[in-house]
Amino acid sequence: MVLKGFNAEFESPVSASRMFKAGIVDAHNLAPKLIPEVVTGTIILEGDGGVGSVKRTDFTDLIPFSYVTDRVVEQDEEKFVYKYKMLEGGLLGKMYSDANYEVRFEPTSSGGCVCKMTGQYDAFNDTDFKEEEINVGKMGLTGMYKAVEAYLLANPDAYL
Repeated sequence: MVLKGFNAEFESPVSASRMFKAGIVDAHNLAPKLIPEVVTGTIILEGDGGVGSVKRTDFTDLIPFSYVTDRVVEQDEEKFVYKYKMLEGGLLGKMYSDANYEVRFEPTSSGGCVCKMTGQYDAFNDTDFKEEEINVGKMGLTGMYKAVEAYLLANPDAYL
């Protein structure tokens, strides 16, 4: 196996608490509304949405795969950390055997936060895992959280 991955971050004027509530806790409801050109729906297959829950996200034709199924590994609402593992879909089994993600919202002194995202893949040795394939996950996560940020800026009373 060959370890591949990405790190991305951006600073937001929105608080870590609001970003976490909207972008993590309620993402299954909010994502299809905010980015319908990408996400057609998200359903919780098992659990209550917290640790151990299994979620399936379905995508439009803009994405090179139709869905992903993930298990929530960690959801810390005090430290604003979310970790999940891909179980099925995407490029799992085609280009990599394992995919793990982490999103964290670190509060800033100005009242906003820094959104930090990490994706880690165990790529098959004989796979030509190109940067653009890694960027699908990186750009997808960044786009999602930028859409959440825009929504929260436009709706200052949401997710307080």
